[in-house]
Amino acid sequence: MLRGHAGEPEHVLVTTTLGAPQRRLLGNRPRAAGTEPAPVPTARATLVRATPFGDEREAAGWLKQAGEDEIDDALVVLNRVLHLQRTAAADAFVREVARHQALIARVGYGEGEEVAHGRWTEATTFPVPRTPRTRRAVTLRPQERLAALLGGRDVPLAAEELALRARIDLDAGRRREAALQLRIALEAGIAELEPWRDSLAERLADLRDARETVGAAANAALQGGIDDATAEEIDGILGRLEAALRARALNQQ
Repeated sequence: MLRGHAGEPEHVLVTTTLGAPQRRLLGNRPRAAGTEPAPVPTARATLVRATPFGDEREAAGWLKQAGEDEIDDALVVLNRVLHLQRTAAADAFVREVARHQALIARVGYGEGEEVAHGRWTEATTFPVPRTPRTRRAVTLRPQERLAALLGGRDVPLAAEELALRARIDLDAGRRREAALQLRIALEAGIAELEPWRDSLAERLADLRDARETVGAAANAALQGGIDDATAEEIDGILGRLEAALRARALNQQ
């Protein structure tokens, strides 16, 4: 049971592991490897809203209008649970999930016992949304960067990883964590981009000017809160840092 403000129930999350071989049947001794791939478990997460529909007619009307927005909202809740699990277990390898990683996404309605076991009275299956078509040159850039990294012609910057973490936190609504992460990401970026100051002079000057704003946001985070205006500032500065890091990477290719 997931509760919101004042402890009011909001959702019930049911998780199930499907298709996994029973560990007791596998044994715990090494054995000869075969050529067939080992079966892997599949996880199913069913998010059920705590407030039921008035009747089946109301539920059917809702389903006709349901779509990707409902899936996105469910992912926000699921990722919040995964984040809390990571914190509770102190396990850095518990990670959040993205829409494109889902094998199947369904939206539907049913009786309590049905939806608790992944069954429905009626449901709609939604395919993974297609990504917008882009120019071939844009599509190949990540592969070119990876080739450069693997071939030793480029190195990953600490600021790139730190900025990614700040972006994940900000997109997930964890404003305090994003502000604190951005402060160190910004400092790392300014230091690591210095060798490219000739081509990135304007971007570096802009990032240096942002230090005071980011520092104030991080201090506010330590005090316990980030308001909407500060969150927008964090988003904008993080975007400029991300752009500077991309520009540096393109210079390397």
